[in-house]
Amino acid sequence: MPSTLPDGDPVPRDGALPASALTGLGARPFGFYVHVPFCVTRCGYCDFNTYTATELRGASRESYADTAIAEIRMARRVLGDVDLPVETVFVGGGTPTLLPADDLGRVLEAIGKEFGLAAGAEVTTESNPETAGPAYLSELREAGFTRVSFGMQSVREHVLAVLDRTHTPGRPQQCVTWAREAGFDHVNLDLIYGTPGESDADWQASLDAAVAAGPDHVSAYALIVEEGTRLAARVRRGELAPPDDDAMADRYLAAEAALGGHGLGWYEISNWAASEGARCRHNLLYWTGGDWWGVGPGAHSHVGGTRWWNVKHPAAYAARLAEEITPAHAREVLEDADRRFERIMLELRLADGCPLGLFDDPSAVRRAVGDGLLVPGAYDAGRAVLTLRGRLLADAVVRDLT
Repeated sequence: MPSTLPDGDPVPRDGALPASALTGLGARPFGFYVHVPFCVTRCGYCDFNTYTATELRGASRESYADTAIAEIRMARRVLGDVDLPVETVFVGGGTPTLLPADDLGRVLEAIGKEFGLAAGAEVTTESNPETAGPAYLSELREAGFTRVSFGMQSVREHVLAVLDRTHTPGRPQQCVTWAREAGFDHVNLDLIYGTPGESDADWQASLDAAVAAGPDHVSAYALIVEEGTRLAARVRRGELAPPDDDAMADRYLAAEAALGGHGLGWYEISNWAASEGARCRHNLLYWTGGDWWGVGPGAHSHVGGTRWWNVKHPAAYAARLAEEITPAHAREVLEDADRRFERIMLELRLADGCPLGLFDDPSAVRRAVGDGLLVPGAYDAGRAVLTLRGRLLADAVVRDLT
């Protein structure tokens, strides 16, 4: 089952934010994340806040769009009448494309009506390949979606079986073609490496198939065995070997070689894009300290240094909004030191890096340059940028520098 929510400070019933959060509102990029918590089955490695039909208990897919729209209207009341055009919208899950395309379109329409979409706004939805076809993708494009992300994970059936993925090999690549035909300029494929039983050849085959499909963006994530998942239980029982760190490093290097060799350049440790315009602007908003409102059960939001998270179950979420009570479970107001640490942690993962002025210990930064973890030329220009070796050791680099 999904992990538990963290504790935090109570949230007023009307969702009102502290004055500090509203200071400068509109001067920073603003986006919406919309969580769709429904899946046909739960993948064995997944600890996201998702629910199958038998787990809904008092909630339904049919009414979900209206409930999400109610939170969007609440967001407008909480944030006041400040001009706040939405630069990015990201619909994630779960499996957003289990909802009718018209429902996703109505949610997007509500965001546009309440806040307005900025010119050239990026609007993304995730999709399980088995839930999207040519007609559905055309409807999404007509509704205003500009980008779609398909969960490919692997092309090897035995790897997909360990992950409990239900799509058939070849379907994600077909979806890329259908998305292009529907008019989507930006298409992403998600890959996962390090699955127990995956060989170097399996991973290379997945990389080759992904680039051959012609997306302009690929995300490649190292498998994490999350506590409470079926995969974790199988590893604990000895049925599957845990991911191997050395193999993970080799797979990352293979990804860099394959994706970079086909014109996809890294711009964040786990993300490669064919051009600057193909980069996921919504994720960049997260990584560079923008503001966003998270709609849906378990969704997280951040505005002006205040972060909050919604109740998890769809029924509890719907009940609160029906009573015009905030669905927020708890919140925290970040201290300056916390915001600085998070900025280093996130921006250092980017190809642009972060300013040297964020670090308290210049000698530690110089050591990282000498150890081959930071790019010397970028350091000379006043920025900390990870080398390829530094990307492999990013978490350790952050610890050493902070």
